[in-house]
Amino acid sequence: MSAYGCYVTFTTQPGQRDTLVSHLLTAAAGTESVAECLLYIINTSTADPNSVWVTELWTSKEAHDASLTTEAAQALIKQVVPLLAKPPEQINVLPVGGKGFSLP
Repeated sequence: MSAYGCYVTFTTQPGQRDTLVSHLLTAAAGTESVAECLLYIINTSTADPNSVWVTELWTSKEAHDASLTTEAAQALIKQVVPLLAKPPEQINVLPVGGKGFSLP
């Protein structure tokens, strides 16, 4: 199995970015105990007050997908959806290496 990564862009309703960031930081804290999650970074834009990007790196796509089915993840998703102006956009990538990451 190869590693799996994704970049997810969230566009919030006006004024909801910080609330979304708070929820995503909770999600990030939840990944601390998940060995298959190698990286989960929340990013905000200096130019767009309604945009948030999440950068994720997992040991596999299956591990990523399984993480979204947990009770905690489902509860978080229900809280986040009303904050969004549109559905998240996701770009899936296959990491190949670089600083801070190497394939086993």
